[in-house]
Amino acid sequence: EAPCNSAAMRIVGDCPHCESHFCGQHRLPEQHACINLESCKAAAFEKNREKLEGERTVSSKLVSV
Repeated sequence: EAPCNSAAMRIVGDCPHCESHFCGQHRLPEQHACINLESCKAAAFEKNREKLEGERTVSSKLVSV
């Protein structure tokens, strides 16, 4: 693949996972083949799991009389 010649975007073009700078087309980790993509996915999965665990409703047990 040919290298991208587009200018890097300020702030939104900074990848927090690999600390590199990218244009608007390549700013997402999936689009620039981020070297930390797997750890990024694992962290997002864990964050989502914790959120869903906190929102889970548990039906109370019914006591027979």
